[in-house]
Amino acid sequence: MLSAVFFLAAPAFAVEVKGVKFPDKVEADGQDLTFNGGGERTDYGFQVYVSALYLKQKSGDAAKIVAADEPMDVQLQVTSFMVTQDRMKDGIMKGFEKSTNGCIAPLKARIDAFVDVFKGLSEHDVYNFAYAPGKGVEVSGNGVILSVIDGLDFKRALFGIWLGDKPVQKELKDKMLGK
Repeated sequence: MLSAVFFLAAPAFAVEVKGVKFPDKVEADGQDLTFNGGGERTDYGFQVYVSALYLKQKSGDAAKIVAADEPMDVQLQVTSFMVTQDRMKDGIMKGFEKSTNGCIAPLKARIDAFVDVFKGLSEHDVYNFAYAPGKGVEVSGNGVILSVIDGLDFKRALFGIWLGDKPVQKELKDKMLGK
């Protein structure tokens, strides 16, 4: 009987994506967001990180998600000891270059601030990038708010890294879209 009561009170984890558990729902800007999809980022055949996308309503429309001015969240867990601050910075910069079609100049100071949050990065670190309209992207590392980066334009470029026309990895994009 006790085990049944415990089971009902346990937090719900929606999905295990490549060895990483993600919850059914998260909260951003005071609103419940639902797990949309998740996948792994690989490089040279090795898993680098696993990420998940959370939205107000499930969607497979990448362009609409990137453009939307509504709460959403990407959670990312580093899964490789080979991911260093410098490698993460290089990957992020390449992602922003692709996402903005090479037009990063208007975002440069905010991209630099974003890259700074990865100081001391190590395997198993968990990052959240929660967008709130009118506030910006709240960047958390291991549950601690590290920065808030303003601007819908920054959010569009950031989420475009995974969901844009030139995503960092097509298979990851598809998985985050629930495909």
